[in-house]
Amino acid sequence: MKYRLERVNEIIKRELSEIVAREVVFAAPLVTIQSADIAPDLKTCRIYISVIGSEELKKEAIVRLLEKRKLLQHLLMKRIVLKYTPQLHFELDHALERGDRIMQILDEIVIPPDDQIAPDDEK
Repeated sequence: MKYRLERVNEIIKRELSEIVAREVVFAAPLVTIQSADIAPDLKTCRIYISVIGSEELKKEAIVRLLEKRKLLQHLLMKRIVLKYTPQLHFELDHALERGDRIMQILDEIVIPPDDQIAPDDEK
């Protein structure tokens, strides 16, 4: 069952990405669907999106998707045959921001040159 849900998530992500690209116009320069997470009962699906731009552009993208939710669900179910039409819930995916923050922290770490590191046996 787990693998079936993973396959359904990937199909929803792929198909919804194409639909959103055609049907929804955003003010943000780039809005992408990062992942889909469908419930085991197939009745609800969380869609995680990433938005390049300010917090205002991110909020606007979520509002646009929520306004078009019924249309998106309808078009999605024309492409995918499931027992139920899942209700889509859109959320911002903060994974990219966390990844950028981690990379920033790693860049700030100062590593001393090899000749300044004492071997363990000399302590």
